[in-house]
Formats: sequence, C-alpha cells, structure tokens
Amino acid sequence: MYFNLIEPIPGEERQAAHEWMGGPYAEHQWLWRFFPAERGSPRDFLFRRRDLDGGPKFYVVSARPPTAPVGAWRVQSREYSPQVPAGARLSFELRANPVVNRMIEQKRTRHDVVMDAKKRMLAERGLANWNEWTADRRTAAGDADPPPALYDLVHETCADWLAQRAEKHGFAVDAPTLLVEAYEQHGAKKKAELRFSTVDFRGELTVTDAEKFSLALRKGIGPAKAFGCGLLLVRRPG
Repeated sequence: MYFNLIEPIPGEERQAAHEWMGGPYAEHQWLWRFFPAERGSPRDFLFRRRDLDGGPKFYVVSARPPTAPVGAWRVQSREYSPQVPAGARLSFELRANPVVNRMIEQKRTRHDVVMDAKKRMLAERGLANWNEWTADRRTAAGDADPPPALYDLVHETCADWLAQRAEKHGFAVDAPTLLVEAYEQHGAKKKAELRFSTVDFRGELTVTDAEKFSLALRKGIGPAKAFGCGLLLVRRPG
C-alpha cells in the first residue's frame, strides 16, 4: 500500500485549479489520471480532499504507486503499512457518508441517517413535513415539543453511526472530543448519479483491535468511497 499527497506545484496554483475537475462526481474520475488502468478496472484507491491555503490537496491511500506528476500537480508518495497497537490514542479526521439500511417493498435501500431520523420523528408526531413542526408545538400531555436544532440532530445521528462502526473497525471514539461538522447533501445532476450526503468528523480515538484498525486505515469506513468518503486520517495527539 502507498500513502500519497497530490497537491499543486508551488507557484502553479492557478493552472492547477484550471486542470482540476472539482465536485464529488468528477473528482474521482480526475484522480484516475494518477492511477491509470484498463477501462472497467476496480478502483484501488481511497482519497480525501482537504482545502488548504485556498486550494485543494488530496490525501490518497492506494494499492499501487501513482504515476509521475500530471500537469501542474505534484505527487509525494511513500509505502504505507500501518501497524498501531491496541491502546494507542490518536487524533483522527474522517469524511463519511453515514447511512442506514431499510427494507422498502422487500428491497434493501440506503438512507441518510439524518433524513431517516427526521422521517421517523415526523411519523411519531403524525406530521407530514418538517415545516409543520413549529417551535410552539406541545405533546398531548401539554409538554413543550419543539423541533431539534439541525446541528444537534446531525451530531446525535452521525455520532451514533460512527460509534456503531468504530467497534467493528477496531477503535473507540472519545465522545467528549468528537466534532461533527460540514453536513452536506449532494444532489444528483443526472439520473444515473448517486444522491448522497457527507459529514466531517474530528476528534480522538483509542485503538481496541490492532488488526481491525489496520484494515480500516487501508480499506476505509462506510460507503461512497468513490466520492472521497471513508479515508481515516490519524496522527499522534498534540
């Protein structure tokens, strides 16, 4: 495995911006330029875009080394074989696509966890849409029942999603340190494109299973990996 940084060549940021195909539906196609393969080959890399110093940088974990620089972009690459012992405490970042599976008409489908929670909460109150849930609403018993703030709903549902997957992937999240930010829904421009949501997690974790955690670092967490989700970035705290 390889850990790669793809970024604009210093002094050529403007040209790099012209060459970059921005947006979640185009980025993964653009990144294939650094990992050429025969048409139909399975994607063998994970990536995360971070916007730093006014421009994008891409962190990529790949099964093979990237090609030489393309256009105004340079590549830094090193071999990557993460081995982190159980008990280690790390700071982490993760852009993810939190979803839950539901059976609808005998077909399993994925649903954004935030929208799924909204739908459930509305059904519990007999409301048709979120606009009907006003701040002055009261329960049948007369208790105040205002709608939750979006930030609180995003934090609760997405934090629960991450906690459930953390055990499977060999780590535990330190809940007091967890930040859940930048929730965004990406609408499809074409019928064939996938609608999905992303959220950014930051905080600290403790490794509970070294083997599972190593696999998570190499293979990622959750769906929508082709759209820049799932790559777990870690470092020593401080």
